[in-house]
Amino acid sequence: MDNPIKILIADDHTIVRQGIKTMLEPKREFLLVGEARDGVEAVKKTQELCPDVVLMDLMMPKKSGMEAIAEIAATCKKTRILVLTSFSEEDNVITAIRAGAQGYILKDSSPQELVQAIKLVHKGELWLYPGLAPKVVQHLIQPEAANVQEELTEREQEVLRLIAKGLTNLEIADSLSVTEGTIRFHINHILSKLDLTNRTQAALYALREGIASLY
Repeated sequence: MDNPIKILIADDHTIVRQGIKTMLEPKREFLLVGEARDGVEAVKKTQELCPDVVLMDLMMPKKSGMEAIAEIAATCKKTRILVLTSFSEEDNVITAIRAGAQGYILKDSSPQELVQAIKLVHKGELWLYPGLAPKVVQHLIQPEAANVQEELTEREQEVLRLIAKGLTNLEIADSLSVTEGTIRFHINHILSKLDLTNRTQAALYALREGIASLY
């Protein structure tokens, strides 16, 4: 594969990091670029290595996974974060997504599910472990945004559908035969009208309103 997905593993348990490496290293579509043993190291190495995807544990020393997610989301805009944890509580999922994660998967998931989650998160899509998505989507979108869809123009709704599919600004621009600057303009208007703060929330809104589906 010409452009493998660069991955950083952040987990304080050596055996977990080694297990993930053993699982992913043979796959040509992935390139493991680093490991982190705590939250501070996760932020530092992400800033240094600029991985495409960080596999982030939530419970780590020095700085929690939640804190690391927020810091990485603020400073490494192109890096996607996939939470890989043992904690399935709905509150943890909601907090992680709000902090800036694009996906949430449990450590007892199958290797196939992990591979799928990494690929989808890398594309910009949201990934939540099966069975949780509907409940989380309902909580993550502000209630007042529910009736605002009718205020979006036809083109804005079209852009929103493509955001939910995980397309980048450039890919959306090519699809609609307009400039990337025009797409940025539309996205700013969409976020403003829906009172949302980022593309992930916009994708979640599209999911809740039935504009797109997770799988």
